[in-house]
Amino acid sequence: MINKNSPMNKSYKFPFLLVPVGKDYLWGGNRLNTEFSKGINMNPLAETWECSTHPDGISLIASGEYKGLSLKELINIYPCILGSRHKNEKDLPIMAKYIDAKEDLSVQVHPSDEYAKLNENGQRGKSEMWYVVDATPQAKIVYGFNQNVNKEIIMNSLNNGFLDVYLQYIPIKKNEIYFIDSGTIHAIGKGSLIIEIQESSNLTYRLYDYDRVDKKGFKRKLHINKALDVLDYKSKVNINQPMRILKYEQGCARERLCLCNYFEVNRMLVNTEVLRETLSFKSDDLSFRILMCFDGCGSIRYEENNDTKIIDFFKGDTIFFPANSVECKIHGKAKFLDVRC
Repeated sequence: MINKNSPMNKSYKFPFLLVPVGKDYLWGGNRLNTEFSKGINMNPLAETWECSTHPDGISLIASGEYKGLSLKELINIYPCILGSRHKNEKDLPIMAKYIDAKEDLSVQVHPSDEYAKLNENGQRGKSEMWYVVDATPQAKIVYGFNQNVNKEIIMNSLNNGFLDVYLQYIPIKKNEIYFIDSGTIHAIGKGSLIIEIQESSNLTYRLYDYDRVDKKGFKRKLHINKALDVLDYKSKVNINQPMRILKYEQGCARERLCLCNYFEVNRMLVNTEVLRETLSFKSDDLSFRILMCFDGCGSIRYEENNDTKIIDFFKGDTIFFPANSVECKIHGKAKFLDVRC
């Protein structure tokens, strides 16, 4: 058992696997169990919070010296694993999750940091990025309004059942990226499998939920007044961001997907199967990094106390790299999202 008060090195530099937290929201499917081997006893399994210290779902450490500890506990022991950019933080500033939408999610909006701080007891707001891992041919999202509107127009449409007239529906395809700024009305449509990178927040204001009821026969709570306060009423354009290969090295292609005030996300396509050399990977002292493997498998090797350690990873695994990590060697054939902030 770890004594948190014992003298310890103030830094921890070794990567580790994470255990996600499952959510059984009524719109979810079961692909995260059947295709990503989550092994979570929930049906539906709508979301897995892969890397989180939010009080509504805290990830656990699945490998290494601190296996079984929560990620939040490790940060309490070694605050420096977050990096120099986050030296005053006590929790992760972001969250990473998978979303399996068997049915449509509610039409919703998230508040800004400023609104949340004033009206939600100092919490963060929520801006987020979606990476489409998979989508059926009919899958679509709601992103913003299709014309300029105002609070009165939207209130009237809610009261009379025609909100959809003002919503912008966008068909989506595998490998597309969407950035959803706070204040943007949105919804993930059925048939979508998404990786979401977001601020560490669970603030969602629902405007419409299709009059659905939960297992107990109750409708889910709506948050009309707060939603109307934070909505961006201007029309939006399709914000799908085309990916570009920014860098190639032997065994790896990297693409910048998103760079915003809260996080940076790159896609890594790794293939070292025919190479004798492995791919070098480490974090700098500014920020931790997260690797989310959404396809393929392989291994990560690193040295700890003159001993070679190996982490085997598979489709669906998430690996946390503390800031200023040891140099690691990646071998295998896999697709990752590489997240830092």
